[in-house]
Amino acid sequence: MSRAAFAEWERPRKRAPWGVIALVLLTGLALIRNGSGEFEVGPPQPAAAAAAETRVPASLRSGAPQPLPFSMADRVRIPAIRVDAPVTPVGLDAEGWVDAPPPQDPNLAGQFTGSVSPGEKGTSVIVGHVDNMQGPAVFYGLGSVKKGNHVEVLRHDGKTAVFQVYGIEVFEKANFPGERVYGPTGTPELRVITCGGGFSKQNGYDGNVVVFARLVSVR
Repeated sequence: MSRAAFAEWERPRKRAPWGVIALVLLTGLALIRNGSGEFEVGPPQPAAAAAAETRVPASLRSGAPQPLPFSMADRVRIPAIRVDAPVTPVGLDAEGWVDAPPPQDPNLAGQFTGSVSPGEKGTSVIVGHVDNMQGPAVFYGLGSVKKGNHVEVLRHDGKTAVFQVYGIEVFEKANFPGERVYGPTGTPELRVITCGGGFSKQNGYDGNVVVFARLVSVR
């Protein structure tokens, strides 16, 4: 990342309302367009039992850490599926969709700059490809994440925000529940998103896999 780009990302900015985020992600992430979907075994998909709970478990309500100040994400780790990837800022492309990370680098995730940074109060959004023309990419295994797994986000300020997964679902892009996915919960939350569901050569993937997670510790 250039020094100018780094400086621009470090400046706190006005955040988009959840409705705007829902719209652009519904349109854009469903069209992470370089996913080929043509491997002998497709990416794993979430089980119905992994759906996100509507109530915050008592274990996550008690002793929750205080929200963190703004700081960019440098790296994301999901030990359960062996993800350890650098994070680059992504905004909107020329057509108004979330601009996914460059597909040439399969091990690269993107922090959507229209959301809060990981650990801030609100819902932070990290995106990435499920595959590219060469094979599986950074979030190919996202659908196999289980409740209770951790997502670790290393921030530029040296802190690591640790989120615990409380749900993982796949949503059809035509019926994407924006309020449920991006609506405020009053606590620091994280959504990790990639393409999923069925695949066709004409339309690509027909849905998005969404991991729901809450901040449980900071180190």
